[in-house]
Amino acid sequence: MIKILLVDDHEMVRIGVSAYLQIQPDMEVIGEAVNGREAVEKALELRPDIILMDMVMPEMNGAEATAAIIKEWSEAKIVIVTSFLDDDKVYPALEAGAISYILKTSNAKRIAEAIRETLKGQTVLEPEVTTKMMRKMRAGNERQPHDELTEREHEVLLHLAKGKTNQEIADDLFIALKTVKTHVSNLLAKLEVQDRTQAVIYAFKHDLVN
Repeated sequence: MIKILLVDDHEMVRIGVSAYLQIQPDMEVIGEAVNGREAVEKALELRPDIILMDMVMPEMNGAEATAAIIKEWSEAKIVIVTSFLDDDKVYPALEAGAISYILKTSNAKRIAEAIRETLKGQTVLEPEVTTKMMRKMRAGNERQPHDELTEREHEVLLHLAKGKTNQEIADDLFIALKTVKTHVSNLLAKLEVQDRTQAVIYAFKHDLVN
């Protein structure tokens, strides 16, 4: 029997989902929670096989509750069931440790299937979520211009961001003025910018400067 904790702040949703799951021969809803904070407490108390977690709730949202549960109980299997596909909902939930992410608009049968598959260790994602994750992975794998900078060129860029002149950079780094000019020329070319000001703007834009 698959023991399930149902988390949702809407009573009608809990009633509807619970009613369907309770008639499944292999499922049992052993608890319900109406907000994220209560979800954490009941998850750690009841240790269900699967936690069906809503995203937008009072006191603590689904991503925060997921992170709190996983921190204390890393084996927890959490399925996000929500109406939202926004990036600021999807990524935090999956990064927090949720295994699956499905929509409330899914029919009850799909939710039940997602529970069974997640219990087996499989990840169930809405097609739109899969697309988002693939895009994020590809973006993460793309090299940025600043990835081509050497350690010394990066160091020179940081000094430029502080408003240092070439001579001041040379003095600070104990290198020749000519060497500084070479580093500046090289980093401008690698960052594909025209001058020092654009290089500094690039550095701040890409969080290269503390």
